[in-house]
Amino acid sequence: MTLIADGLKVDPNDSPDRADGPKRRAGRNDTTKAAKGNSRIRRDIEGLRAVATFLVLPYHAGLMLFPGGFVGVDVFFVISGFVITGQLMKEVDRTGRVGLLGFYARRAKRLLPAASVVLGATAVMTWLWVPKIRWETTGGDIVASALYFVNWRLADRSVDYLAEDITPSAVQHYWSLSVEEQFYFVWPILLLGAVVLAARLGVRRKPALLVGLALVALPSFAWAVHQSFFASERAYFITTTRMWEFTIGAFVAILATRLDRIPKGLAIVLAWAGLGMILLAGRIYTSEITWPGYYAVLPTVGAGLMIAAGVAAGPKGPVAILGNRFMLFIGYLTYSLYLWHWPLLIVAREHFGGISVLTGLVIVTASVIPAWLTFHLVENPLRNSKFVGNTKVSLSLGVNCTLIAVVAGLMLVALFGKAAGPTIDPANVKGSMALSASSPKDDPAGEPVDSVQGGITPNPLEAPKDVPDLYAEGCQVDSDVAEVATCEYGAADAKTTIAIVGDSKAAQWVPAFQVLAKTHDWRIVTYTKSACQFSTATSVLDGEPYDTCREWGGDVLDRLTGDEKPDVVVTAGQRDSALTGDGDDMSEDTMQAGLEDAWTQLRDAGIEVVVLADTPQTGSDVYACVSEHQDDLTQCTYDRDHGVEASGVGVQKAAADELGAVDISPGAASDSGAGDTGLYFLDLVDAICPTDECAPVIGNVLVYRQGSHITKTYIETLAPRVEEALAKAGVR
Repeated sequence: MTLIADGLKVDPNDSPDRADGPKRRAGRNDTTKAAKGNSRIRRDIEGLRAVATFLVLPYHAGLMLFPGGFVGVDVFFVISGFVITGQLMKEVDRTGRVGLLGFYARRAKRLLPAASVVLGATAVMTWLWVPKIRWETTGGDIVASALYFVNWRLADRSVDYLAEDITPSAVQHYWSLSVEEQFYFVWPILLLGAVVLAARLGVRRKPALLVGLALVALPSFAWAVHQSFFASERAYFITTTRMWEFTIGAFVAILATRLDRIPKGLAIVLAWAGLGMILLAGRIYTSEITWPGYYAVLPTVGAGLMIAAGVAAGPKGPVAILGNRFMLFIGYLTYSLYLWHWPLLIVAREHFGGISVLTGLVIVTASVIPAWLTFHLVENPLRNSKFVGNTKVSLSLGVNCTLIAVVAGLMLVALFGKAAGPTIDPANVKGSMALSASSPKDDPAGEPVDSVQGGITPNPLEAPKDVPDLYAEGCQVDSDVAEVATCEYGAADAKTTIAIVGDSKAAQWVPAFQVLAKTHDWRIVTYTKSACQFSTATSVLDGEPYDTCREWGGDVLDRLTGDEKPDVVVTAGQRDSALTGDGDDMSEDTMQAGLEDAWTQLRDAGIEVVVLADTPQTGSDVYACVSEHQDDLTQCTYDRDHGVEASGVGVQKAAADELGAVDISPGAASDSGAGDTGLYFLDLVDAICPTDECAPVIGNVLVYRQGSHITKTYIETLAPRVEEALAKAGVR
């Protein structure tokens, strides 16, 4: 489950708990006085917004007093469902219809100006204080936020293996705004359809609406439960898994006229129980649970109960503690607080390389200042303006605010492109070939230096794009998929077929084989899956058994020993432990046994197996460091021994030795290829990190992209070394 969760407040002055939904009178600027002075305000709901805010903001700052503080967003969704449905129901009762343009105009006037101000400010802050490597992604996120589809962009990124090292975006919190806006767009249309259908069928309106509500809520809830288990990262952001939360508030709004009839004693119990359910969820839940699934029932139903029973409970209900001046003040500022706190936190973290919990709390507290200014200088003046009250003007205002935010994001993307600049033609750089061909270890050409003459390729800002072609061709299987996907390179009728099998650490070597396939009669077939070591053992991903990896690996093994049998299998991987037989512990011995089993089955089928040693773990985003320190590259090195120890090479070597593998690594004692066991071990770490401190740039080529992965360009310069090693194994 992602660690990011945010909330959204709808305009309190449009709340359905008012008798006729009046707007605030112009000139009343003090939020506490406004709340206190209007008896039609549901002060318990304003206070509930504050409760949700106090769950979310400290959680984002890193304070784990409420480790499930992310439930605040779910509370806001329930409130929004109640507020919006109540507005629409009153309009239907009054006019018999829903004025869609008027509704969208009110939403545009209320939400878009402040949101665009913060998006523009975030673009400026990112340009001033965030490393350039983040500009393009953040700019794209700003555009998506302005157009209210960033939640889908984040959902796609959450399952994109190549985006694993992208830090939380400065506008990532706009995902919940996007969900809200999509709800605002769809819900009035669905409600209007239900009203029209009820009139034509001659049935009562409210029962028809409740049936329509169930037709939305039940599939959405079922989908949320399903997705939370099978695609939890994506499930967190997408709208379809959140719609049922809005329907809880909508259900309360439809029954609003009957809720004051709840017996007072029962109402008091229900209202306090609802608040307790919210706080309990915030306290006992953690980021380790899958979300949103059935766990989300606790805070959302709690919010629904509190809203439903609040009126009948009266002063003995939660309003006794939620209706004070301070809680009302925070309740009114919630929207602006929501907008401002997150970009301030992220910009500070990016600029300083991390911040303490105390600093985070100070930033969250200080966000009250821009929130207060935005509330009084942007939100209130526009909301109270008679001129902007015109539907056409409101819609025009919304469109223009959106365009301003889009331009701000596009400018950030353009600035990134300008900063990235041109790269050197890979044909003009040496990369690993700058090192000694026979003994790269300790070659001075591989020692770290502060700067390099002639430039670096790929440009560090473009490093995440310097990846094997198979990613763009859809041949790297995602973690939640078990189906096998392959890519083929070289001549289809080649005499020798080489299969490359494993995780992304295997996939990174494909460019070298593509180079060699051009000069050899080789056909290259890829079988790769994210974070999936090619083993018959069961590994773990995100704390859960990686079942799709086991299924995928079994299918691949059947294919390789069956109709798709190659001449050679080249395999690599990072995972060094797997679940033991009882499934309770992780063990390197279990992974070793799984590797040996898979390799033995291949050998028994008459296939030669080449095990490519895992590349060292860098422990940092080297390319990001290089992008900021091109004149001080020694800041971007890492310790070789630590990197090797943290990689999967140890368990690979142990398994290879147990099966009597021939070591075909450069300089290995057995480099003659004697002992034809059909299993070979190839370790090229000396050509990747020749010295005790691993250099980020060798031969004018950037060695690393995301995490410990090697850039496509540097891998291609390793092709001659791979060719020489395979020749020792008889692959010519």
